[in-house]
Amino acid sequence: MSNPGTDWSATEIERIVSEYFVMLKHELGNTYFVKADHNRNVQKFTGRSKGAIEYKFQNISAVLSQLGLPWIKGYAPMANFQRALLLGIETFLSQKENVFSIFEPTGRLEFAENDGLYLDPPPLPNQAHSIPNEALERLIRKFDPAVRDERNRALGKKGEELVLQFERFRLNRENPDLAKKIKWVSQEEGDGAGYDILSFEPNGKERLIEVKTTVGYQQTPFFISANELALSNERPDHFRLMRVFDFLKGPRAFELQPPLLHSLILTPQNYRASFQ
Repeated sequence: MSNPGTDWSATEIERIVSEYFVMLKHELGNTYFVKADHNRNVQKFTGRSKGAIEYKFQNISAVLSQLGLPWIKGYAPMANFQRALLLGIETFLSQKENVFSIFEPTGRLEFAENDGLYLDPPPLPNQAHSIPNEALERLIRKFDPAVRDERNRALGKKGEELVLQFERFRLNRENPDLAKKIKWVSQEEGDGAGYDILSFEPNGKERLIEVKTTVGYQQTPFFISANELALSNERPDHFRLMRVFDFLKGPRAFELQPPLLHSLILTPQNYRASFQ
């Protein structure tokens, strides 16, 4: 056991990170658990106070938020954490087999008549979450949320399905005939169109919707293709980027309109090489 006020040891961090992920798995799986029981488990192992453990749980939430991962409700992110915690989380994510499987969407989407996809306003530039240190920046590069979401085809498909159903629900109330013409382009024609869903405004104006989905928070980074960016520039009055976030715990979204450079910082990731 440790003395109060001392830095957390690697063994203590390993235990509290493991305990946190047990709770997170319960929460994402909608199974009952009691936070106080897990706090007591860590108290017995470390000898630390309930408050110190609660604060460390919040530190873990802060790191997961930066990694574009869900965090436990009630443990709001607190970013003032020690470097050793980053190493502990990195070790846990690297060594635990299939640890990311708890972030996979499961089951069929249900969309009740009285439900709707809650649309937030787009985040303001000064709301961006800064990366506080180089160690965290390296951890984010290793477990890049944009790469992870891009490779997760099941997540992307379910996000598109959610927006498709929302668009039908929205338009059915104002123009049912147009609602019947909404098309899931990426599924029916493939990914080359530069958008995923063809929808409409009630007056018949086309909405070319590109859907980007994450299990993370509102400002989790994502990839946008050259084709999608070109379409946004060619048809700015029709192109819409729908960012769906917090998908596992209660999907929400916001919509971006061109020019996208007014809202996004675009960083080149790859280059097409040809011979001279």
